[in-house]
Amino acid sequence: MSVRTIKTVVFMGSAKNITPPWGGDSRLGDRILSWVKNVLSTRKETLGSDSIIHDVYVVDPLDVFAPNGALSGFTGAEMRAPTFFMKPDELPPATKELGEKIRQADCYLIVSPEYNHTIPPALSSVMGHFSGSYYKCKPSGIVTYSPSPFAGMRAAMAIQIMCHELGCLPVSKLCGIPNVGDLFEPDGKPKDEENRLLKQLPELLTQLEWMAVAMANQREKTGTF
Repeated sequence: MSVRTIKTVVFMGSAKNITPPWGGDSRLGDRILSWVKNVLSTRKETLGSDSIIHDVYVVDPLDVFAPNGALSGFTGAEMRAPTFFMKPDELPPATKELGEKIRQADCYLIVSPEYNHTIPPALSSVMGHFSGSYYKCKPSGIVTYSPSPFAGMRAAMAIQIMCHELGCLPVSKLCGIPNVGDLFEPDGKPKDEENRLLKQLPELLTQLEWMAVAMANQREKTGTF
């Protein structure tokens, strides 16, 4: 059996870095991000005659918008300078490196809460700094979460539309995690490995992997449109 490596870029949707007055995590999504990364790294899946593994690269707005980050200085979270409005030789090396990671990806996995019932601005800014030519003809998967019973599903609906317009078509399976503090330890370890809600992510990844391989094969044959 041959090994098929899928280059998977994980976009973290939250840039929150403050503990709320009532206490708790400064960014609850770190629990979900850690869980997602662990599932990707330990996943054993076959697709036809291929054994699938993921080469994971995480894009975190707390990093890319930080001083000296890939999207700081010449631009920022408010997107003063989308990269597609600039000449390539005007872009800092870190920005070029981030762009190439996004361009070379086989698929995208978005991990996000909902802010004001929609997409967090940090997520739309990070992804929107790069044009649709970076994303097109590739699939995406959406994982949302919340401290409440709603699991960020209203954001998931909006993220689906954003991904469609960028050209990274979302798979139909969604993963929505409610009541994060009840389900996960601070390090991202599930409190109950058998909880049925955890089965959503492997099911999403099965669809994402199938689409990633199929679309990569077609890009290799014909290029993109």
